[in-house]
Amino acid sequence: MQGLRFGSLRTILCLGAHSDDIEIGAGATLLRLVRENPDARVVWVVCSAAGARGGEAAESANRFLQGAGGSDIRLGEFRDGHFPAQMSSLKSYFEALKPLDPDLILTHYGQDLHQDHRAVSQATWNTFRNHTILEYEIPKWDGGLGSPNVFVPASAADTDRKIAVLTSCFASQADKHWFDDLTFRGLMRLRGLECNAPEHLAEGFYARKISIGGLPLD
Repeated sequence: MQGLRFGSLRTILCLGAHSDDIEIGAGATLLRLVRENPDARVVWVVCSAAGARGGEAAESANRFLQGAGGSDIRLGEFRDGHFPAQMSSLKSYFEALKPLDPDLILTHYGQDLHQDHRAVSQATWNTFRNHTILEYEIPKWDGGLGSPNVFVPASAADTDRKIAVLTSCFASQADKHWFDDLTFRGLMRLRGLECNAPEHLAEGFYARKISIGGLPLD
């Protein structure tokens, strides 16, 4: 499958509801983006990262962002599991991110069955109405995986690194039956199959609309 290449990205905004969401959904893609855009600033926002989960989020983000031109890790304290009831505050929180004017935004899949994930996606689209947004997917007990229309092939090395950081940084999730190598690598293998990835691995995203080029046509 032939694909488009990202240009020179200046600012990448990553939005996640919970401490491990960005890594699960887009970890390998971010490793690649940081490597291919060494001058880019990455702003990493976790909306619910109180207490020990905040420490896990910060450690993981710092490991993923090694080599980035700049990094800004922001940890919020929204109440886990209650994002829809906090929508007004969440929208205000996102409005404060507007001046970043990011070239690329990574956020949750809008049809995710987890209410917090859907709320973050909704707030993203309500706030950033003229930006390139890719929605990542999260495998979980609730199910709800769809058919992505954007794929980012991943190397075996980036996949290994993604999973190693996840399993080493998030001790609080270790007892969850789905939080393991098989889940993360299995989904990436399936997405790699769907896009004929060179190393058989990929992350899938959903794009509601994408503008290509942007130059005048006359």
